[in-house]
Amino acid sequence: MTQTEQDACEKKVPNHPLDGLVLPSGFRFSGAACGIKPSGKQDISLIVTDRPAVAAGTYTQNQIVAAPVVLCRQRTPSQTLRAVITNSGNANACTGDVGDRDAAAMCKQVAEQIGCPEKDVLVMSTGVIGQPLPMDRVQQGIAEAIDKLDATEDSFLASADGILTTDKSRKIACRKIELNGQTYSIAAMAKGAGMIAPNMATMLAVILTDAPIAQEDANNILSNAVQRSFNRVSVDGHTSTNDTCLLLSSGEGESLQGDSLATASEQICDLSIELAKQLVGDGEGASHIISIRVTGAEDTASAEVIAKTVAASPLVKTAITGGDPNWGRIVSAAGYAEAKITPSKTSLKICEQTIYANGSPVEFDAAELSSKMKQAEEVLIELVVGDGNGEAEYWASDLTTDYVRFNSEYTT
Repeated sequence: MTQTEQDACEKKVPNHPLDGLVLPSGFRFSGAACGIKPSGKQDISLIVTDRPAVAAGTYTQNQIVAAPVVLCRQRTPSQTLRAVITNSGNANACTGDVGDRDAAAMCKQVAEQIGCPEKDVLVMSTGVIGQPLPMDRVQQGIAEAIDKLDATEDSFLASADGILTTDKSRKIACRKIELNGQTYSIAAMAKGAGMIAPNMATMLAVILTDAPIAQEDANNILSNAVQRSFNRVSVDGHTSTNDTCLLLSSGEGESLQGDSLATASEQICDLSIELAKQLVGDGEGASHIISIRVTGAEDTASAEVIAKTVAASPLVKTAITGGDPNWGRIVSAAGYAEAKITPSKTSLKICEQTIYANGSPVEFDAAELSSKMKQAEEVLIELVVGDGNGEAEYWASDLTTDYVRFNSEYTT
């Protein structure tokens, strides 16, 4: 990537506030710049727990797997997690034995500094594939990050900035929940703008809470949240080598059960959807979020297949970019998806305007709808494919010439 391209993809990050919400207790954060990125932006992120925490993880299903993913798979789930160290600008993927040693060395350095076993530290990396980490710089960055650890909003935001690569803005979400008369917090950070078609995770995400959650419940909550959020987004149809999504609970006392556990699970899922839509909205070169709602399918799995197929279609994506209400592209994508539809009961709305009903086109003002599509930040596609009970929602970015330009020159 040229310096011009690097600077273009590392624009100044807006200072999105946390709206005064209290961060989960039991966590400290920091970010640092160690020189992995030519721009000098932050490229180290550190999260440390003040006490052993429950941890669950989901990871890429790509057969080409980065060294940090291999290590994290071995260490999760856990009931004794103490830290997550992340570097950005270099994926430490396809780097052989050296990459494995470097990932372990990053964990070892953090473990020695905070006083815990190496097995209780996780590592994530993101950036260019196939280049060895500049470990002298990384080690300096980790040392700086440890010195800067704090539990403030600024330290959380610095940590969130340290995981970004081609993102134009940081991706964070947080909220409070009331359970059994107690107030708990959930906060999360994510990164991702390209190479986004998650399969069991997202690009990188960490969800933190001080609500007490048992290890087995954490696994179930995370799997459900990922399936309903990060696994339903697409920017370019490309599943990364580094996809990692973590859930950490620092909560003390008796673990949540029953209705309280269900409420916490739903809140974590909603927060994950919020983050997932931020990923799509920041897709490389994207000008619109495409929200695809499929109903009337035989079952949920069928609805998901149809929604994903529509979301992944370059013809659908480019139609949204140009504000073209081309119903034929959407309906035909549903037709070639590997799920049954009923053509005579298939209908379509774009931006709440019916343009196809029960297998036939409907007259509409194409110019007016096109203008509405162009002005909308989020273009809603509502597709009915029959009279079944299956439904699903999927989110995608559109496809622009800026995406092609950027990714054709990414490493040169």
